[in-house]
Amino acid sequence: MILENHLHCILQSLDLEKQVKNWKSYTARQVIDYLRARNSTQLLAKLAYYKKGYKTDREYQLWEEGSHPQWIQNEAMLVEKLEYIHNNPVKRGYGDQPEHWRYSSARNYPGRAGLIPVYTEW
Repeated sequence: MILENHLHCILQSLDLEKQVKNWKSYTARQVIDYLRARNSTQLLAKLAYYKKGYKTDREYQLWEEGSHPQWIQNEAMLVEKLEYIHNNPVKRGYGDQPEHWRYSSARNYPGRAGLIPVYTEW
């Protein structure tokens, strides 16, 4: 689920920390290249302004440092996390139902098409 300033996802990997790091690096490069190609100087200036001072290997910083992984230990916990994720836009006032938020996987679970494919067979 994607919001204006963060995202939530449920992932599976043998090396989750490495995969998240690689994903963040790849997506940051894609977004920055996109902004440069469109001469989006205001957004690029913000990404430069909020870059951590000790990060001397880059000009911009798209993603906040770190992530908050939680090990999903059973099906009940998985359902709890999905409900939290899907209700996040509702709590923020972006819709009355989780399925109303365009960038949520909530619409995939009752069988409606979402923006991206989502694995729903747990």
